[in-house]
Amino acid sequence: MSKEFTPEAIAKLPYRPCVGIVLFNAHGEVFIAQRLDNPGPAWQMPQGGIDDGEEPLTAARREMLEEIGTNKATLLAESRGWLHYDLPIDLVPKIWKGRFRGQRQKWFAFRFDGKDSEINIKTETPEFSAWRWAEFDTVPDLIVPFKRGIYQDVVAEFRELVRKARL
Repeated sequence: MSKEFTPEAIAKLPYRPCVGIVLFNAHGEVFIAQRLDNPGPAWQMPQGGIDDGEEPLTAARREMLEEIGTNKATLLAESRGWLHYDLPIDLVPKIWKGRFRGQRQKWFAFRFDGKDSEINIKTETPEFSAWRWAEFDTVPDLIVPFKRGIYQDVVAEFRELVRKARL
């Protein structure tokens, strides 16, 4: 590991501002997708960076459209605060050009108002190789270990929305 990416140097890096999306279907299940850039099982909910000057909710709707080809969804809730996760030390130099130690995320829960056939992960810049609906409580077990804690927090905060999402 190079000197510039020592644990002490990484601890001084900022978090990347980001949004996360919990997208429920009419059965109270949540959208998850398999990352294209990871050969192993690396499921996640849609998420992405906030552009300079962009409001988090606007970023969430944009990311939903960019990542799954549709943003036909009704907002149900916004996380009370910002949640953080750190990248493993060996990934810091490889992701985001080594500028960030991890992500600082604002999460939004939506109910999907479209049809499954409207979901298209083969977008202009695809990030996923597969997608499916999953039981919300099972999602943290499907996530890469370094994101597991943040997903447990998201599930705990939005768990009561499963009933609200059901039509």
